[in-house]
Amino acid sequence: MRTDRIFARLDREPEPPKIEIPRMSRHRVVLFGATMAFYLAIVVAVLGSSWLVELDWKVMLYRPYEQWPQLHAFLDYFVVLGQRGPTAVMVMAWLGWRSWRQHTLRPLLTLGAALLLLNMTVGSVKLGLGRLGPHYATQIGSAELFAGGDIFPSGHTANAVVTWGILAYLATTPRARRWLSVISAMVALGVGATTVYLGTHWVSDVLLGWAAGLLILLALPWFEPLIARAEAFVFAVREKVRERRRTRATVPAPVPAAVPAMPPQRGHEDDDAPVREPVGVASGRGPGRPLPARPYQPTRSERPPVVPAGTRRPPHTERTPRTAPARPLGG
Repeated sequence: MRTDRIFARLDREPEPPKIEIPRMSRHRVVLFGATMAFYLAIVVAVLGSSWLVELDWKVMLYRPYEQWPQLHAFLDYFVVLGQRGPTAVMVMAWLGWRSWRQHTLRPLLTLGAALLLLNMTVGSVKLGLGRLGPHYATQIGSAELFAGGDIFPSGHTANAVVTWGILAYLATTPRARRWLSVISAMVALGVGATTVYLGTHWVSDVLLGWAAGLLILLALPWFEPLIARAEAFVFAVREKVRERRRTRATVPAPVPAAVPAMPPQRGHEDDDAPVREPVGVASGRGPGRPLPARPYQPTRSERPPVVPAGTRRPPHTERTPRTAPARPLGG
């Protein structure tokens, strides 16, 4: 196995590749309109308690998790591929590497726009219709709408369609786009069927989740200009930050002001030292003329101590010397 090709794929491309951005073609518009009609038909069928609601109850009462209990352990882990948190982290890691390698933020910005649309559309319908799940149903044959639930449409299913389908949408070659489309479709179908098997969603929930996720993928080309402007804005901010750093690096550091030198202080021993005048133009003498000798003055250490002429105490002529006191004679 040659590893040089693998490491070559991991290296960053020297220049950003020319990626063909999907456009809103006529075929895509027709597919978007058909999916929207299917979406509205499911909502109307559930609101009218039609045959679709009867199918929901038949499948729920059939209890697939009891019919095939050997699949329960595996499907408990498989349904995680529809949870928004784990799948978003995995796909974001892959798209982040692609953004770094291809010198573009479009993959990450497209994923962010798709997840934002998913939260807005699916979340609003869930809260607006308020349908209860199969485990919380109260009346057989009822659509269980406007009861405070948040199960319709299926968030796991819609998230699986968008999160894995975004990989096919961002594929750079037709072959990769075909393979990724097939794989993402199989994962989305499997996640939706798993939620029905586990009894957490009605069949109509899964159908509406598939349609909701597909609508978001089909509508992404309409948001490509906004994504391009956001990418240009981020790159412009980055260039401004880099320019500021370069400017700070080229500006020389301020030179500290020169502190005037203080003249050396003369000690006590130098107080009586003879002062020598400099020889120069300012003194008016020539450079070769000697200076007149100054009389020698001894320093303080060489001077003899001066003894005062007299004492400072006044004389006491009448003062008698002290004598020992007389002792009495013992008899």
